[in-house]
Amino acid sequence: MKYTILNEILEQPDVLKKTIDSELKLMDEISELVKNVDKIYLIGSGSSISSCYSIMDAMKIYSTLNVQSYLGYEFSYDKKLINNENSIAIFASQSGETEDTIAALKKAKKYNIKTVAISNEPESTLAKTADISVITRCGHEIGILGTKTHLTQLFCQYYILFKALGHDEIIKELLTLPDILKDLIEKTHDDYKQLAKKYKDETMFYCLGAGPNYGLAYKTSMTIFMEGSNIDSCPLYASEFRHGLIERVDENTSLIFLDANCDGDTITKRSIKFCQSINANCIILNLEDFADVDKILAPFILLIPLEWFGCYLAHYKNIDPGVARHIGILPY
Repeated sequence: MKYTILNEILEQPDVLKKTIDSELKLMDEISELVKNVDKIYLIGSGSSISSCYSIMDAMKIYSTLNVQSYLGYEFSYDKKLINNENSIAIFASQSGETEDTIAALKKAKKYNIKTVAISNEPESTLAKTADISVITRCGHEIGILGTKTHLTQLFCQYYILFKALGHDEIIKELLTLPDILKDLIEKTHDDYKQLAKKYKDETMFYCLGAGPNYGLAYKTSMTIFMEGSNIDSCPLYASEFRHGLIERVDENTSLIFLDANCDGDTITKRSIKFCQSINANCIILNLEDFADVDKILAPFILLIPLEWFGCYLAHYKNIDPGVARHIGILPY
């Protein structure tokens, strides 16, 4: 099996370490700016918005900062922006050329909002237009679903905002992630390859997570499954299971639950118990089974087995998980 994305999964610890070594000082400076603003906007699309969702929900748990996430076009037509408001907008885009994210950046510049870009391409429109640009050091990424660029973007957002909070323990754990992920990539490969073989004929997954794991559920559904494996998928906050989805679940339903023992995971556990009672197909990822880290870092840890799972689901369906059918090929 020779797919480019396999190498990109393996490269994640190294490119994260390179990004830390290269960009840490700049991110410290951005954190100082964040300390003095009234509002923080996080803007992205596709894989990038999922990292925005994760850090936004992490901030809800750990801080009183006013943090809002927007899809690019949704920000670009927001009528509540105020000229010269005391805010900062952080834009994430792997390519730096995402049309709707650039539209949002132009809107922020029009209102004299301080802008920060997080991108893998230093010569991109986004990186050149923003006031400050953090460049992830991933090299060229070919796989459409985004592995190493997603991971490094997520790290940059976490580091900037938790540094602004002065949360030294979380910062300390963030800086250990390259070593933790290197070990995790090796340890989870075989189990999730086998799990993918078991589910190779599945055509639909529901992905549920609470708090920052909702962002990972979104990432898993939108890019790992729909883009990478050509499998239908729907992400949900775990607390919404009892509103709608509970009526759709039976023994033929496959669900992925992400459990980090966050406050909202009380509902996650109740949902798991119900689904098991009716013999639904439950794949449960508990943070404590993979790493001994703060629960807020679950989106980094649980990402790895999900990447292997999605990659091998595609393989067993004779699909290259790194190649798109339509994205970037057909006019949109």
